[in-house]
Amino acid sequence: MSSPERLLEILTNKGAVLPEWKDAVASVDRKLFVPETIEVDDRPLSRSDRPERWLTVVYGDLPLVTRLNDGQDLGEDAYRLPTSSSSMPSLMLEMLQLLDVHEGHRVMDAGAGTGYNLAWLSHRLGSQNVFGMDIDAAIVEQAIKNLHAAGYTPQVICGDAEKGHPDGAPYDRWIATFTVPEIPYAWVEQTPAGRIVAPWGGSYHAYSFAVLNTRDGIAEGRFTGYPAFMRTRTNRPPRGYLRDFLHHRDEVTRSTTRLSPRDLEAEYEAKFSIGLALPDARPLTVEADDGSGEATLWLLADDQKSWASVDYLPGHDTFAVEQYGPRCLWDEVEAAFRLWEERGRPERDRAGMTVTSEGQHVWLGTPDNIIS
Repeated sequence: MSSPERLLEILTNKGAVLPEWKDAVASVDRKLFVPETIEVDDRPLSRSDRPERWLTVVYGDLPLVTRLNDGQDLGEDAYRLPTSSSSMPSLMLEMLQLLDVHEGHRVMDAGAGTGYNLAWLSHRLGSQNVFGMDIDAAIVEQAIKNLHAAGYTPQVICGDAEKGHPDGAPYDRWIATFTVPEIPYAWVEQTPAGRIVAPWGGSYHAYSFAVLNTRDGIAEGRFTGYPAFMRTRTNRPPRGYLRDFLHHRDEVTRSTTRLSPRDLEAEYEAKFSIGLALPDARPLTVEADDGSGEATLWLLADDQKSWASVDYLPGHDTFAVEQYGPRCLWDEVEAAFRLWEERGRPERDRAGMTVTSEGQHVWLGTPDNIIS
């Protein structure tokens, strides 16, 4: 039977539930924070149409998309961009473990979403110590309703979370549930002696938690985890179908490369380093649909002015490259990959970040060895 107890059982069996969060997970009913219609595996699921399936996924360890295209109806053929969700519970618990919350802490949750994470925090710390922010007024309104239905009353503010909420500061902990390419200094100022946990990265690689301790106006720490969160709405580049980014295909520059797109895909640690060099272009691998094992790696600039492609053919040691636009995106990727090799193929956990009033810097090994 699908129930809160079932979710707790799943998370316990996966070793995801920390003892200090077990009561919150057991006491807060996720059903109260999930709308009637959600997206699961890129398909809509309605509670009224499939009630048993709806309950199964709600009480499963699954991410549930609760909003597309910022709530706008762009037509049936429009690109379906997820813009709000109920995060995967085990991932939420991973973030809370990194946050290292203790009784008496005041916590800001940037990206209130459905309010489910706010409810966990309120159950543990008391609603008076919990704050949430979201830029979307409709999301804030629904989150407050959800929280009240569950018996919690944290302060949830509508506004730009990247500017923070100075009226509630100082905070002991700051958690963000959307990806940022830069850690806003407002978060450091408003968490003067605590910790910030946020999904961090740009368009090429956005799959890291930045875990930063703050003191004396400086935040510093390292990267961990493999999160996949939605991008901040205040600095979100255009997204769409592949066809929306391709143009001037008869004006491409052609070349070849000996760097296999498959090898590049397999070098996860390299992707983090490449992402430092290409924060404003995203990779997209399209597999052939005939079982051949062939594939094309596309590189798409956020400004939609440049693109590149590399064709992978099994058994070959050179690969065809096409590039168009003011930037040669594949050349940039290959140069970043070779630099990663020259540095000794460092793993991501050797990298760290320092944030000051002058900006953020990524370093390798020690804070004085700045690489980005």
